[in-house]
Amino acid sequence: MKLREIGEDQLLGQLLSDLPLAKAVVHGPGDDCAVVKTRNRRNFLVLKTDCVVAGVHFLTTANARDVGWKAIMRPLSDFAATSALPQFALITLIAPEQTKVEWVEKLYRGLRRAAKRFKVNIVGGETSSTPGPVAISVSVVGFVERDRCVSRGGGKVGDDLFVTGRLGGAMKQKHLQFVPRIAESRWLTNNFSIHAMMDLSDGLGADLPRLAVASRVGFTVETENLPLTRGAKIEDAISKGEDYELLFAISPRDRTRLEREWRKKFQKLPLTRIGSLSQLSTKNKQLLPRGYVHFQQSG
Repeated sequence: MKLREIGEDQLLGQLLSDLPLAKAVVHGPGDDCAVVKTRNRRNFLVLKTDCVVAGVHFLTTANARDVGWKAIMRPLSDFAATSALPQFALITLIAPEQTKVEWVEKLYRGLRRAAKRFKVNIVGGETSSTPGPVAISVSVVGFVERDRCVSRGGGKVGDDLFVTGRLGGAMKQKHLQFVPRIAESRWLTNNFSIHAMMDLSDGLGADLPRLAVASRVGFTVETENLPLTRGAKIEDAISKGEDYELLFAISPRDRTRLEREWRKKFQKLPLTRIGSLSQLSTKNKQLLPRGYVHFQQSG
């Protein structure tokens, strides 16, 4: 059996099912970030690693500064999903020996610019040669207050589902220039009880079912209400991925106040109710076109 026959989710399920976890682990594999307890009684430690690979996450013709920006911002988008604040980063660069030094210098300018945007200190990393394509891995460490930590697994039957921004934007290079929704996430957890949250990196069709599985609920989506990037189609919003917007579940009792206060705070950023969480049942299970799944083709 090959990886393309099972895909990312099934592979991780097989690899991680028997992984021993210490009592200090609050959220482990399968969530946007790892969250662990420390001696600090107020905060949790938050950890995340992510990567970008030439030919998968960016074209070889892409501007190196944009690649550096994206390499940092991808794990920071997961921090947004956890409502956490990033502090330190480690950068691993894996590149063929024929890679131009000028390209790497531009890459690091993009990395530094992205880190500065969120006051993240780059404190080390690693370099290695490879016969394959360029890859940049970024590991980030930070914290979240214990009473503001959010995971994928807290959704409840009847919750409203909301998304920030617009979907389907990867076709317009948004995936190289996006800004993680950390400020919006922090505002949400400071003002509302957010039951579950994740970032949309693989497309609504892949990510929403993951949130539902983690929360042990079903879902319904009003596809006609999906907020589309100009020129995008509904299928783009569901299947293309790399929007890096927030998807979250919240009690319907908070809907009116959320929508009113959001419009005041984030006047230029849409917030859209796209559906709700439901009882887990094979009778009402809604199938979406699949989003991006690593080791398999999208769509």
